[in-house]
Amino acid sequence: MSRSACSVPIMLLKIVPVLRLVCGRFAMKLPKLSVVFLLLVSLLQPIVAQSDPVAEMLISMTLRQKVGQMFVASFYGPTINEPTRQFLEAYQPGAVVFLPSNLENPGQIARLTNDIQQTLRTAGTVPTFIGVDQEGGIIAHLENGFTRWPVPTLLTATADPQLAYSVGMAFAQEMQAVGINMNLAPVADLYTNPDNPIIGRRSFGTFPEQVAPIVTAFAQGMQAEGVLAVAKHFPGHGDTSADSHVTLPVVTYDMGRLSATELVPFMALAQADVGGIMTAHISFPALEPEVGLPASLSGHIVTDLLRDELGYDGLVMTDALDMDAIDTVYSPAEAALMTIEAGSDFVLIGAHVSPDAQASAMEAVVAAVESGQIAEARIDESVRRILSAKQQLGVLDAEPVDVTFAADAIDLEAHAVLITQMFEKGTAVAYGGDTIPVATGALMIYPASQPSLWNACAEVGSYQPLGISDRPTPDEITWAQSAVASAEQVVVFTRNLAENAQLKELVEGLPLARTIVVALHSPEDWREIDQPQAYVMTYSPLPAAYEPVCKVLAGTIPAVGQVVINLEP
Repeated sequence: MSRSACSVPIMLLKIVPVLRLVCGRFAMKLPKLSVVFLLLVSLLQPIVAQSDPVAEMLISMTLRQKVGQMFVASFYGPTINEPTRQFLEAYQPGAVVFLPSNLENPGQIARLTNDIQQTLRTAGTVPTFIGVDQEGGIIAHLENGFTRWPVPTLLTATADPQLAYSVGMAFAQEMQAVGINMNLAPVADLYTNPDNPIIGRRSFGTFPEQVAPIVTAFAQGMQAEGVLAVAKHFPGHGDTSADSHVTLPVVTYDMGRLSATELVPFMALAQADVGGIMTAHISFPALEPEVGLPASLSGHIVTDLLRDELGYDGLVMTDALDMDAIDTVYSPAEAALMTIEAGSDFVLIGAHVSPDAQASAMEAVVAAVESGQIAEARIDESVRRILSAKQQLGVLDAEPVDVTFAADAIDLEAHAVLITQMFEKGTAVAYGGDTIPVATGALMIYPASQPSLWNACAEVGSYQPLGISDRPTPDEITWAQSAVASAEQVVVFTRNLAENAQLKELVEGLPLARTIVVALHSPEDWREIDQPQAYVMTYSPLPAAYEPVCKVLAGTIPAVGQVVINLEP
């Protein structure tokens, strides 16, 4: 839409009162003329009422302000120092993403978000998205004073979209309590490569038909509470053996495989109007013919595939441009220009880029528009999406959060109940279910550092306890192997055998034909040993798992969790 066309509603706001005044003055003298004026006013009034506030904001912005809206900025420290304040005032970024160095506790975070928003209001611009990486499990930057959530894989194991929606709402409620309105989650990549060095249990699971409804419900729950969900890393980072933080991974699957597997969660999210989708720094030769061009900089992937084929009209954000897959080849300015030309709306510069370099990237985009390299209409397209998302989520009208009561607004007790439900519904018996309940008097080998685990099991069953070190000594291994000789059945709790050679040695020495292995940490422990009598997975090592898994072992609650990882060799 042209500038002149967008300004019509604003002009009409000024015309209508004048028409009313003229009509009032001449109504008695010129009855026929007054009828004409009244008719004209009645025709114009609906047009005024339908004026678009987003269009009006867009018209009022300078080019530099519009470009600023397209950048996701970051800075170090728990407060805004003077150089950061000057940067925010001058460049007015459309989003800020917090780093761990920015985050201490709810009260401090609330003060920081209030200060950021007030700085931008004073500078004369609209409020910003304030984001964080809060995936749950392995990546959770909100720690002190916030709920410690299990890994997303457990949520998929519950096969309960309503629970996923409730958990998403709970995530958002904690963020909103401190003024955070954007979450760089969920991870929609599939757990299809156990050797993936960066995704793994950050994923919701292996199988697209299981993951899609849960990851979508989780995102919808967050957005129902006013937090923008940004699903990542399109078109899929799950089946790589390299980390894009350090190199450019390549995924060689054809479009048939991608459509049937990797793209399925993203298609479901796009259809459900997820607020944002983050693109990956990965090469997909089947989608982008230019050798070595990552998805995040590819018009074939961002525009042709995500926008046109999948019909997605939400916000497209890059992964951080300071990752080695990008910054070893392109400068921040070069990458910013390329991703905007590819169709991205948000440019996430990254944690390791100085405010000056972030400013240089913004200036490069301004210069590209002024020179005609990038059309201003292209900038307007993205800024309109950004402003619309802010309007829909209430960001434009948000009030400062209450710093004094920020910690109290986080309902840790209610969210602990949700976590218990996750473990009760998600703890899974992968095989050997007919050997449960565990036999009375069975030997239970557990980590002595976790006495609450033994206590939880002793409350619901009668077993012989054997506590061992997290990394058993040779003497402990000998004791365990001696103790099992007279045991009808053995239960052993494992925690990431691939990284614990001592515990692996102990487990390998057990009579596996009558041993139940309970994987408390990595569900992949089965790969490290021969097949036991039964294999149980909690997916996540939180102590909240102890009571539910002990009840499953005792048979007091059924094991209803789904197997959401591939158990084939």
